[in-house]
Amino acid sequence: MRGILVVAHGSRVKETEEILISLLNMAKPKVSEFCIEYAFMEFSDKTLENGIAALAAKNVSEIKIVPYFLFSGIHLKKDIPNMINQCMVQYPEIKIIMGRALGIDQRLADILADRIKE
Repeated sequence: MRGILVVAHGSRVKETEEILISLLNMAKPKVSEFCIEYAFMEFSDKTLENGIAALAAKNVSEIKIVPYFLFSGIHLKKDIPNMINQCMVQYPEIKIIMGRALGIDQRLADILADRIKE
């Protein structure tokens, strides 16, 4: 089984966790073949390491880290890769790879245009 760990920045505003959970619940029917967990880089007990441990406990053979970040900043270039490397030592039987930031996408531009028009 393949696992997905969606990683967001995190916030002191705890409602942001509920927003991510709601978003994942909307996406899950489209990606039902994956076991999905989530994590935050800051301000949460739902850490990347805990997310990988949760997926490992579900006997996944591969984990794709999906950053819920718009840009490839320091978390994506340095922090997350370092954490992945540490987790690969702890879980050598699991292949862990990292996806890319949301970046430039017409769908995001459409959402931005909608927000401008509101």
